[in-house]
Amino acid sequence: MKDEDFYELELSVFSALEGKLANMTSQGEIDQYVERIVRSIHPTIAKEELDRIVSDAKTFAPIDNYLSDEKIEDIMVNNTTNIFVYNTDLGDVKVPEAIKDKKGLALFVAKMKMYNTTSAANRNIFDVHLPNGSRSNIVDSPLGPDITIRNFKNRALSIIDLINVGEMSYNLAGRLWLYAEGLRVRPANLMFGGMPASGKTTLLNAMFSFFRPETRVVVIEDTYELNTTTQENCVRLETSIDVTMADLVKNSLRMRPDMIMVGEVRGAEAQDMMTAMNIGKVGMCTLHASTSRDVVTRLEYAPMNIDKEIIPLIDAIIVVSRVSEDNKYARRITQVSEISGIETQVLLSDLFTYDYKTHKGSDILPSITYRDTLSALTGFPPNQIILEERRRAKILEKLNELGVRDLAAINEYCKEYYDNPAKALAKIDLKSLGTLE
Repeated sequence: MKDEDFYELELSVFSALEGKLANMTSQGEIDQYVERIVRSIHPTIAKEELDRIVSDAKTFAPIDNYLSDEKIEDIMVNNTTNIFVYNTDLGDVKVPEAIKDKKGLALFVAKMKMYNTTSAANRNIFDVHLPNGSRSNIVDSPLGPDITIRNFKNRALSIIDLINVGEMSYNLAGRLWLYAEGLRVRPANLMFGGMPASGKTTLLNAMFSFFRPETRVVVIEDTYELNTTTQENCVRLETSIDVTMADLVKNSLRMRPDMIMVGEVRGAEAQDMMTAMNIGKVGMCTLHASTSRDVVTRLEYAPMNIDKEIIPLIDAIIVVSRVSEDNKYARRITQVSEISGIETQVLLSDLFTYDYKTHKGSDILPSITYRDTLSALTGFPPNQIILEERRRAKILEKLNELGVRDLAAINEYCKEYYDNPAKALAKIDLKSLGTLE
């Protein structure tokens, strides 16, 4: 078969497979389906050419190496012009590979669209979940499709991973643990602020280490990004052209959630999120903002329009930023604030700040508002709650020393700690720390 004829056959096959492979999990099943479509289009195809098409359907050359690289966070295919990647250490980097011509780009896009999950209502924008879990956004343009891929990490970063790269201290991580679990009675309502690519979603994902096993979590995202495998009683919902974020947040109240987690709040769904908090559900979400005050301002004004009087339902705001240290990009928690009431404006109590000149963070100051809430609900004196927070910081430090660092392993230890604190502390030789009494 001539090269031109083979190209046209491949393009026909991949186009016929658009959206057909999205729900297939077995590579063997995919191979058989591709082979069946090839034979339906070209019944007399030679086996060598059939095998070549089946093999080509598995590759996303020329970006395969970047899809499997844990340091590559995003891949940007700028039609046939060039390809950039976002490297965790280096930032945006132009790579030597490129898609040479429009025919090659058409074939590349057709292969991605085999995993398309987007409604046919918009044929110019596609969201695709690739087989490795990465998310690809494809937009048609006059110069040809432009493709942006958010690369999936097979191993989600844990709180200890984030401590080890300097994003936070053990003491700050201990505070996040207390916020996430709330001594069983009252986890905190949290907003994670930050600009694009600052690490908001990564930090939100790391919080899954701390959730109690019985907690029912409803996760709502525009496209799946969070790794929820540690939480058995978890529902994952995704928006579409027909179902908005606000629709899903409102509907989640009918799903008996303990916690509602929204990947990113942008508009009217914020009001439904606050309603959920007002009736006793725990809410966690991310929001584009560079400071705690910016978070509050965005909530108060259009398009969110949250009544200032109910903003104190949010217990704490954690801001994460991308900063430059030693000529390298790094992600750091740059501010932690608790909302302590309202006067002429919403009152923010800064408990942690990052100094951009010295590249150092302050010590995390004791919680007051949230601590007192827990004290009233549990009967534990405030000083005991502070000691428990410090105890959890020591636990994380010890787990790191013992090599217990991945999200699932930390979550497993936390479950043991919730079940029997004294036994769990003895297991890692920290019995002397004592427990809440």
